[in-house]
Amino acid sequence: MPPKTNSTSPETAAQIELFKSIGLTQAKAAEAAKNAKSAARLQELIVEHDLASRNLDEKQAVLFTALSGQSGALDDGARGYAAGAILDERLKSVDQVNAAAKYLETHPLPVDDADFDKHCGVGFSITPEELYTAVTNYISANAVAGWSALGSTLGALKQTPELRWASPLELKNSVERAFQEIYGVKEVAKPKGKKEEGPKGSNPTASGEASTSAAPPTKTVFEEGFLGKLHKPGGNPQIKPELRDAHLAATGGSVYTRFPPEPNGFLHIGHSKAIFVNFGYAAHHGGRCYLRYDDTNPEAEEAVYFESILEMVRWLGYEPWKITYSSDYFDELYALAVELIRRDGAYICHCTGEEIHAHRGGDDGGARTACVHRTRPVAESLAEFEAMKNGKYKPGQAILRMKQDLEDGNPQMWDLIAYRVLLAPHHRTGDKWIIYPTYDFTHCLVDSFENISHSLCTTEFIASRVSYEWLCDALAVYKPRQSEYGRLNIQGTVMSKRKILKLVKEGYVLGWDDPRLYTLIALRRRGVPPGAILSFVSTLGVSTAPSHIELARFDQTVRSYLEGTAPRLLMVLKPLKVTIENLPEDYLLLVDKPLHPKVPELGSTKLPFTRTVYIDRDDFRLEDSPDYFRLAPGKTVGLFQAPVFITCTSYKTDPTTGEVVELICRAEEGSDGKAPKKPKAFIQWVAEHAPSGSPVRVDETRVFQRLFKSDNPAGAPDFTADIDPDSLEVIKGAFVEVGFWELAKRAYLESRREGRARTEAALKANANINAPEHDSGARDETPKVTSEQLLGKECVRFQGLRVAYFTLDNKDARVAALEEPEDLPAVRRQGDYIVLNRIVSLKEDSGKAA
Repeated sequence: MPPKTNSTSPETAAQIELFKSIGLTQAKAAEAAKNAKSAARLQELIVEHDLASRNLDEKQAVLFTALSGQSGALDDGARGYAAGAILDERLKSVDQVNAAAKYLETHPLPVDDADFDKHCGVGFSITPEELYTAVTNYISANAVAGWSALGSTLGALKQTPELRWASPLELKNSVERAFQEIYGVKEVAKPKGKKEEGPKGSNPTASGEASTSAAPPTKTVFEEGFLGKLHKPGGNPQIKPELRDAHLAATGGSVYTRFPPEPNGFLHIGHSKAIFVNFGYAAHHGGRCYLRYDDTNPEAEEAVYFESILEMVRWLGYEPWKITYSSDYFDELYALAVELIRRDGAYICHCTGEEIHAHRGGDDGGARTACVHRTRPVAESLAEFEAMKNGKYKPGQAILRMKQDLEDGNPQMWDLIAYRVLLAPHHRTGDKWIIYPTYDFTHCLVDSFENISHSLCTTEFIASRVSYEWLCDALAVYKPRQSEYGRLNIQGTVMSKRKILKLVKEGYVLGWDDPRLYTLIALRRRGVPPGAILSFVSTLGVSTAPSHIELARFDQTVRSYLEGTAPRLLMVLKPLKVTIENLPEDYLLLVDKPLHPKVPELGSTKLPFTRTVYIDRDDFRLEDSPDYFRLAPGKTVGLFQAPVFITCTSYKTDPTTGEVVELICRAEEGSDGKAPKKPKAFIQWVAEHAPSGSPVRVDETRVFQRLFKSDNPAGAPDFTADIDPDSLEVIKGAFVEVGFWELAKRAYLESRREGRARTEAALKANANINAPEHDSGARDETPKVTSEQLLGKECVRFQGLRVAYFTLDNKDARVAALEEPEDLPAVRRQGDYIVLNRIVSLKEDSGKAA
């Protein structure tokens, strides 16, 4: 170790005074003087650059101290360059100074300023909103499992290129904020040896509750199991080594994946797993993921599907690296089809579908035979293919088939169709083409064009892997590796586009976004948070086995996710008027109520408590019993978080129906002026107070149950016979506390700000995200990345205290205050129509506890 100076010597004292002259505190100056060599370099820097007269602030002085400690291997010129970068404020942190010293050790003068700035984070800027968005995106993409992963998450984020130069303190604060919003407040660690208790059957990770036990960090789903065993980029074999080299040169050895949906319908919850796997795997490895529309069948594609797919990908928390289309490559695909014919790897066939089926062995699985066109000359097939393109044939009269291996036991090698005639205008290319490539021809080649390192798909494509690889090798192009995982299936629902279309057309449901369905647009409308869906998918893991999951398990994940994030409001579904007769007519008490008892960061709200309140009709009955603890004539109950207990003294009924319409109650005090004995039950209430807008009247509260009675409706001869006719209950006139308005506006404004920040960050990170890589004559109607895709009224979520979780319906609800300027009060406006959807009950099949 270098010799250290004697801090009491006159030389050291003089040095300390010199160091203080540039802005260091006494303690930091004394610390800087401890190491003789670095102290000598700091002294030289002060003299050479006249730092004592520059009025440096303490932060800059600390940077010069850091430079003196890191520049032992630098010559005077390099050290002087670094000093200049501090003085002109290009270097603003110790981390940047350390990086500068390392850079200058290996880059002699003259220095390339631009390259230096890039390596040292000069000019780096990130807003708090952008930083928070990057953090939440990482948490979603990597299925981070609760507070136990805080340290590993923070460490991983510090290593990501886009956050390399972010302020460590700001990054730490953003991570802790995200964890708090997703998993709830971190609990205080339990005393050693004491077992941490929770609800029976609870899972702290799944529920979002913080576990502070010293458990070892767990691996993410991307590091173990099926995904953990995938090959490294470049590890997929090629028929020529130069193909691998070109691929790695293009990708830099990074992971490249793609999510390739067909734009012929709306995505369902099964697709959320594919989105999670493809986008998440790429994000975890610092790679890139395409959103690629497999638009090779113009007869089934509609603009609304293109738009919805992009919206759902982004709603789930992912940003495509590029948005591409199979149609971007129609010219290249056609050229490769011609090349395949030239290599005698394809031929024009005029067989009917029935004839092809017979050649493949027919219904009895007999011997396979080649059709008469299989041996036609290459020149003839080339001419016929050109004729197909030029309109000589109608659909079904001619097809291009790949010449594979009829002796192979895999049907995917039995001369699959590569091109067919379709007389339909294409959504993007118009009437340019009347022949279109099939999935079997397109998919592997576009994966090749886009240098996909990991072609991840579900296990029903296992048989297709052999034809996928055959075609790439037949054309001698880069061959991605296809790997298959088990698909996600949910019991008790249907996800077939054909079956859902029948439900929509015949009026069984409200549309493709009916909250009883499991399309992603339906789950969004129901109010299910996207983070809850990702949490559900991640906890299932990724393997080659298919998942058949009960609806109750999905609901429990949603319930657990909302437990730590959703504010809580007083709510009565079926209001019953209560007059507290011993309170004055003008009585008013403002009650301060927290929005979540365990998450103080959510804030609080003030509620009016008056002579007239409303309770839920189910909280009162005329006949009392020993096992009944709520309100009845002569009985006392508490009002949740209100300052008094009440006793029912009488009631009024409707003279026509005999229904109880009002309760007369007494606010209780003990005989000694103190509060009476605490009752056994506390019930919901909201007060009547017109000046504050209380209560908030809900026009419709929609309570959704499962749509089908059985776990396998798709297996029935007529699946519509399995529909539960009582799967939707609409309750009119529910009441919610007046805190609803402030909560709703705040949630909407925060969602809008975060949506804009995230969209700006995505566009900034990739200026080409809204533009296809290839010019295919695309129309302007193709979807674009916009902040509006991330904003919907369903962001207004809350727990109706001890009732259920609810959200604003994003289609039918009208709430003008949400769109008004931030400084205007949030109150009911003329024309408002409040529609709430029940997201999930508080407990499975639970009623209100007695």
